[in-house]
Amino acid sequence: MRVAMFGYQTWGHRTLQALLDSDHETVLVVTHPRSEHAYEKIWDDSVAELAEKHGIPVLLRNRPDDPELLDALREARPDIIVANNWRTHLPEEVFALPPHGTLNVHDSLLPSYAGFSPLIWALINGEDRVGVTAHRMNGELDAGDILSQRSVPVGPADTATDLFHRTVDLIAPLVRESLDLIATGQDTGRWLPQDRSKASFFHKRSAEDSRIDWTWPAERLERLVRAQSDPYPNAYAFHKGQRLRIVSAAVSEGRYGGTPGRIFIREGDGVVIVAGADAYAGRCRGLLVRRVRTDDGTEYAAGDYFRTMGGYLTSRP
Repeated sequence: MRVAMFGYQTWGHRTLQALLDSDHETVLVVTHPRSEHAYEKIWDDSVAELAEKHGIPVLLRNRPDDPELLDALREARPDIIVANNWRTHLPEEVFALPPHGTLNVHDSLLPSYAGFSPLIWALINGEDRVGVTAHRMNGELDAGDILSQRSVPVGPADTATDLFHRTVDLIAPLVRESLDLIATGQDTGRWLPQDRSKASFFHKRSAEDSRIDWTWPAERLERLVRAQSDPYPNAYAFHKGQRLRIVSAAVSEGRYGGTPGRIFIREGDGVVIVAGADAYAGRCRGLLVRRVRTDDGTEYAAGDYFRTMGGYLTSRP
């Protein structure tokens, strides 16, 4: 089949590489210009450079709704569009143009976690599996019929970085399998409508979403720290008015009472911060902070940074 590809960052790069390694012909690539957004500078393998290396025409667009792009797409005569990590709305005049429409690859197990940063949100929420989905694009974001899914388990110590590497490796086999099914007509009867009653949709993450709320239970805060692992912007709080990034943490063994955010006691290799909306009752575990990093990039063991107990980590300066 003749394939046009829309995609960005490492997800798009892996998708394009899968197309190049397949029996299908990639006739046009559309990708975004490089961005200074914190999350778009992570995993930023260039789709444009890979396409140019293989002599494939490339268009750079923030939005795919101009006449020049539509003309180029019609001239390329794709049988199908494959999209992965395209960051803005694809209009129907684009996604419905090829005979086989548009196959979108999304890094969640749809219908859950449609939208943005699904791995981070899923890890924060304690999901036991994450994965990728190939589905037919329609007028709703990440809502079309599903052709194929692949998943991996989430381990108790996994970070978002671990899950990125594990799920990005699923892209190539998913893309090749899906296109081969479509090309041979074996996709007939395999498209499954999404159960919209189980759908959830998440927004792009920003600095506000990494701010620690000490009324959250320690179990969720520990997952937030893992979800904001390097190279992602770390989870953070403020100590004496200065931002402090939490690099490594665990859930405390003991249960501690008091006010959320209190720098309370040494335990094992870390320092316990009181956490949980019901911490006053003394039945909540705390967040055992192990390593912290200041804004100048200096990293400390928590026991070295917090020389004395007392005081608070706060959500605001």
